[in-house]
Amino acid sequence: MRAPAQLLSKETLERLERLTIRWRQSFQGRIGGDIVSRYAGVGHEFLDHRHFQQGDDMRAVNWRAYMRLERLFLKLFRSEPRIPVRILIDTSESMACGGEGPATAKFSYACRLAAALCYVGLVRLETIVLQPFSDTLAESFRAHGGRLRYAQAAKYLSGLETGGGTAFQRPVRDYLMKYRVPGLTFVLSDFLAHGGDELPMDHLADEGHEVHLLHLAGPADREPPWRGELELREAESDAVIRITLDDDSAGEYRDAYDQFCASLERRAARSRAKYLHLSTALPLEQALFRQLAEARINAGRAMEFGRA
Repeated sequence: MRAPAQLLSKETLERLERLTIRWRQSFQGRIGGDIVSRYAGVGHEFLDHRHFQQGDDMRAVNWRAYMRLERLFLKLFRSEPRIPVRILIDTSESMACGGEGPATAKFSYACRLAAALCYVGLVRLETIVLQPFSDTLAESFRAHGGRLRYAQAAKYLSGLETGGGTAFQRPVRDYLMKYRVPGLTFVLSDFLAHGGDELPMDHLADEGHEVHLLHLAGPADREPPWRGELELREAESDAVIRITLDDDSAGEYRDAYDQFCASLERRAARSRAKYLHLSTALPLEQALFRQLAEARINAGRAMEFGRA
């Protein structure tokens, strides 16, 4: 399955101009981002003074204070770190399911959601990385420098295709090797993998990444609409199974799916990650301007969008 050619409307992009991506933890990143860090450094907002020490930048000395007190003081400002925002997009074949057609599949929804996150970050001059994965990492796209780079990012996303199976251990290992500087990590996936292969979120958190899991699911993922004698084909392995599905077994399936989602949320909490379940039946703008902006877990926000 190929990503949709048209990802976001002009009206949606105009609304996204008013949003910004925020993070919870402090990063000692590069200067120039939109979010104020807790660390002192070079910036525009005055923070405090401290005594001058050998090796400090003479340009930061408060010479007016020196003229009055005959002592050297260094001016400190709040630094604004440019934090890498990396968006991992699941391109496994299971993402091609979940809707009544390609336009409503989980993969289409993931690409449109990734485009929205990318645009918001570019408007705020963040460094954006789009990183597809299935059982391995695919070639990524990197952009920074403002909204003018969005067209290239959208073209890249529209060229993505589904294929292969889902695995997490190897892609996460390669991700940590490839991106050694911590940043904000979004994972857009249905989290359906073979053999109990679970996303090792603790590895990401231990390396300093702030992780947000966006669990995308189609309506049939939780509520199978079929009944009777069924022949089902597994999307990633082509295995065929034959089952009989009635209301009772559909209820058992629904309970198992709810337990699966709850286990993802518990594992995310243990690893200091944030988790949000999103149905592809939910209009994208509602997900962006309501679900993502209002979702809170414990004392913090699962995903914080703020108005500029």
